[in-house]
Amino acid sequence: MKQDAMGKASHPPSYILPLIVLSQFAGTSLWFAGNAILADLPALATRPEAVGHMTAAVHIGFIAGTLLFALLTIADRFYAPRVFFFSCVLGATANAATLFTADSYSLLLLGRFLTGFLLAGIYPVGMKIAADWFDKGLGKALGLLVGALVFGTAFPHLLKGVSWKLSWQAVIIATSAFAVVGGLLILLFVHEGPFKKKASGFHPAILGQVFRSPDFRAASFGYFGHMWELYTLWAFVPLMLKANSTAHGTTLNLSLWSFYIIAAGGCSCMLGGLLSQKIGSARVAITALLTSAVCASTSYFFIHLPPVIFLPFMLIWGLAVTADSPQFSTLTALTAPPAYKGTAVTAVISLGFMVSIISIQAMNYLLELAPHAITYLALAPGPILGLLACRRLLNKPMV
Repeated sequence: MKQDAMGKASHPPSYILPLIVLSQFAGTSLWFAGNAILADLPALATRPEAVGHMTAAVHIGFIAGTLLFALLTIADRFYAPRVFFFSCVLGATANAATLFTADSYSLLLLGRFLTGFLLAGIYPVGMKIAADWFDKGLGKALGLLVGALVFGTAFPHLLKGVSWKLSWQAVIIATSAFAVVGGLLILLFVHEGPFKKKASGFHPAILGQVFRSPDFRAASFGYFGHMWELYTLWAFVPLMLKANSTAHGTTLNLSLWSFYIIAAGGCSCMLGGLLSQKIGSARVAITALLTSAVCASTSYFFIHLPPVIFLPFMLIWGLAVTADSPQFSTLTALTAPPAYKGTAVTAVISLGFMVSIISIQAMNYLLELAPHAITYLALAPGPILGLLACRRLLNKPMV
């Protein structure tokens, strides 16, 4: 391992980032495992609101988990790879509990809440481990990591879609086992990096001071606009595909196409991370947010078109809706006051997921009042308002 003048590693071993990315992919495959098998669970057969509630349960758990992890500074007080490993194992256990609670709606929701809670020890902790290894090129590294999150999110849909006969039990077992493997990879082969820093902790009293920074507010509100759209789109992609397929009398593999559309965002995250090194994180984020705003605003027209047109449109939307995510994370880190960076980033992530819960529940409500095609236009205000909030960042020399 090469070292700089200060004695710190300037070039981490080549296997470090790929291992973190693979482990992140494995651990976050737990995220949408419940959504991928909704149609097969007895307790959800007569509950049209289940899509929103199951997704919201994971998000509420994740918010609770991130806040508790931050308050107790768990990832900094304890060995981070071990925290990642135990979170993967416990998260896999909560996910696997679905095998025994499929007949109870309340227990299914509890299981998804616990899964989300434990994802707080996977997704953010994985990013922290990477940050401890990579002092430069943050946009690129986070692009790869969030890309892994996206692929992990899409993975259960792939498992359900690759075979018409694959049972929902097999999907749950596979995602749980995969998460445990991801935890083991981190525990056995990735130790804490040379750039580990002592966290400032979570201090709610200084949040007002943090948000006084115009650039930080711009990055944060751009992220909130992005979060209004992202998880709601992901949650309802299977319903959008089903509506189009039914309207045109076609037979689509809904799970496999859901995988394609969500996983496309993993590719765009990674590509955006590479582009950020050349044109800056702000330009990548704003371009992606503009593209997804156009897709959301025109979704009413495309959802009525034949699959040969509708499916490419959905793939473009899937590419755009995620590409800005790691770059907004980079921008919030770069614009936060250095002394309060831990508090600021934690607050923005938690608030972003709160926004996504509101969006998902609003969509659930609107779907009961209006046709699907009109309802999805409600996704457009998020990225539009996010663009208005973060446009000032185009004039900043961000990496």
